[in-house]
Amino acid sequence: MSNTINALAEIDADGLARLSENAKADPSVGKKTLKATTTCEGGFRNLTQIRTLTPVLVSEPCQLLGDDAAPNPSEMALAALGSCISVGLLANATSRGVTLSKIEVAMEGDIDISAVWGVGDTPESKVPGFTAVRCAITLAGDADAATLQEVKENAMVWSPVVNTFARPVQMSSTLTIG
Repeated sequence: MSNTINALAEIDADGLARLSENAKADPSVGKKTLKATTTCEGGFRNLTQIRTLTPVLVSEPCQLLGDDAAPNPSEMALAALGSCISVGLLANATSRGVTLSKIEVAMEGDIDISAVWGVGDTPESKVPGFTAVRCAITLAGDADAATLQEVKENAMVWSPVVNTFARPVQMSSTLTIG
């Protein structure tokens, strides 16, 4: 019986170590402002431009008056959460010398959409957004269960998107007419 595993594509462990050392030496290097610009195409179809990447389509399903051409904003939030956790899992495994053959983060969230974007059921007691999110993480690799549990716990504690979901964040908005 072979002990080889079908490893996931690796990340640059030396690059990860350099990022880590730079952040320890000067924590201010990790403080960034991320930007995204969303433009409505019409109806509930929206294109979001991030950096110089291909714009990301976000829409609504038919039962929410959309064209069902893409994930809706709340589904994209879950996708961002799962992706951030996955990145953290791989980084934490790499830093420990663990080779992973599988990372799967299954996300589900409970949400009440009866407020219909502020034009439906809107009592003051209504809590818009997710009220519960569950992450089911599956990992496989060349480490024991205790090490994989440590990888998972550290990834969850230090995930920027987990923390965005779990802690209040300051929010502001402006309006430009034109």
